[in-house]
Amino acid sequence: MTVGTSSAPGARQARRTPAPRCGDLAELGIDPDELPDGLVIADEHGHVICFNAAAQRITATAAADALGQRLEKALPLEDLEGRRWWQLTDPYGGLSIRVRQPERNLLLPGGREVLVSARYVRTEPTGPVRRVVVTLRDTEARRRTERSHAELIATVAHELRSPLTSVKGFTATLLAKWERFTDDQKRLMLETVDADADRVTRLIAELLDISRIDSGRLEVRRQPVDMGAAVGRHIQAYVAAGQPADRFLLRIEQPLPDLWADPDKVDQVLSNLLENAVRHGEGTVTIDVTPSASPREGEDVGTSVTVSDEGLGIPEESMNRVFTRFWRGSKRGGTGLGLYIVKGIVEAHGGTITVGRAPGGGAEFRFTLPVGAPAYLA
Repeated sequence: MTVGTSSAPGARQARRTPAPRCGDLAELGIDPDELPDGLVIADEHGHVICFNAAAQRITATAAADALGQRLEKALPLEDLEGRRWWQLTDPYGGLSIRVRQPERNLLLPGGREVLVSARYVRTEPTGPVRRVVVTLRDTEARRRTERSHAELIATVAHELRSPLTSVKGFTATLLAKWERFTDDQKRLMLETVDADADRVTRLIAELLDISRIDSGRLEVRRQPVDMGAAVGRHIQAYVAAGQPADRFLLRIEQPLPDLWADPDKVDQVLSNLLENAVRHGEGTVTIDVTPSASPREGEDVGTSVTVSDEGLGIPEESMNRVFTRFWRGSKRGGTGLGLYIVKGIVEAHGGTITVGRAPGGGAEFRFTLPVGAPAYLA
């Protein structure tokens, strides 16, 4: 009896604190603590034998407190109606044909919401459960994505409403009362409709760009690009539109490396950065085009473009949000998607883009593109 009494706690202790934590994964060379999702594994008796670092972070429970505990005690999960999940699912005593629990929202003590899915591991198709593998995911990332999608829909709806209302109003008026208007009045209304149609087209193009950037399908069609000439064309367009020529200062450091990039997308980047400097900045807009170290391994040189102004600049606390969706700074207007797209285009080329404070106190955007020359030119 003495031997039996002393060995029972030892046996329980051996079962509750197994030597190789998540041993099966360790044998495969996988460290459970490096997994991005929470991983909890219970043995055939329902005791926790694996509780990785992500599970500790998500549940705010130390692994030492969870290991060896009953699964329902280590993970006291409830559904959104307050019912205990393990009593509802009964993984060890339920139907023997079950192999998993699909992902669903559940609550931890304190009301924290997590995404939980489970897998039942059996040695035989309808045999007893040998392992219950539970994965945990924090819902915050999903909520951010859902909020971002909701904001995108709201922004698109708002941006489309104004031009479409104008287009509908002017076309309906012209069709109903064509003879009552002079030629000049008709021309003015048609020019307004044309401008609003262009605005809708630009918005749709932005949405397509965002879709391609988010899905990693933004295509880059590389051709030789003269960056200095490209910047010069944009400056000439602003001067032709009424901006004073002395507001722009273009400085090109020669010799520039031969650059292969998508000319249309480079124009899109330049257009957005120059428009921001003209609309939101003050003083002289300075554009520096210089050779620089390539941001891509295996290449020595690249081309950098720096656009700076002499306005108030971007507040320090906003610097890390400039390239996120819907960032508009202190001045409202626009969709707030332009710089997000600019960053996506630059990175699709293998380049980098940064924002900082210009020497004159305004905003300074600098992007660097690798040479990107085809292999047959190397």
